[in-house]
Amino acid sequence: MFSPEVTHMIIEGIGESFYMIILSTLLGYVLGLPMGVILAVSDKDGIKPNKVIYKILNFIVNIVRSVPFLILLILIIPFTFLVLGKSTGPTATVIPLTIAAAPFIARMVESSLKEVDAGVIEAAKSMGASNWFIIRKVLLVEAKTSLISGATIATVTILGYSAMAGAVGGGGLGDIAIQYGYYRYELGIMLVTVVLLILMVLLFQAIGTLIANRSDKRKR
Repeated sequence: MFSPEVTHMIIEGIGESFYMIILSTLLGYVLGLPMGVILAVSDKDGIKPNKVIYKILNFIVNIVRSVPFLILLILIIPFTFLVLGKSTGPTATVIPLTIAAAPFIARMVESSLKEVDAGVIEAAKSMGASNWFIIRKVLLVEAKTSLISGATIATVTILGYSAMAGAVGGGGLGDIAIQYGYYRYELGIMLVTVVLLILMVLLFQAIGTLIANRSDKRKR
């Protein structure tokens, strides 16, 4: 069962999975982090409330988050094909993964920033700090540990999405599990891919927890 070809395929699948997860997480934060900051800042209890901006962005985040990933993956196939000229494979899967991850990340960032002690914000305001300074030097710094924990959850969630993308030729371990475990009934290969996916989750979780603990001022 585990011929050199199969072993090579699994190793390649591991690489593809890491590629999709890491790139999608980074791109997801490029979009999701600013969205989360704007949501937290423009909310009624934020440092610069703006009902219109908050409602529009909140609506967009809620709509995208409400669409199951597999359906979203299929819905944006034309867009993916337009951008890359193909709709299958690891690189093509990064686009729907990023779109699915961004609003999820935005909501987690918003939640983390809202946990910052209001007294710290008021102290910064009393010293004449600008809103931009408060965002960079107060909100993001004070919420660092929570943001790192949120990034860990986001990464694990994207890993799950990437595995689901295998149902439509997304590549990676999820694709191998479906192609060999479901369509060909090769239980051994499917179990190996499942174990590898679990180990990847544990790895990301351990790294995220370690970084979060080291950044937590209360544990120093």
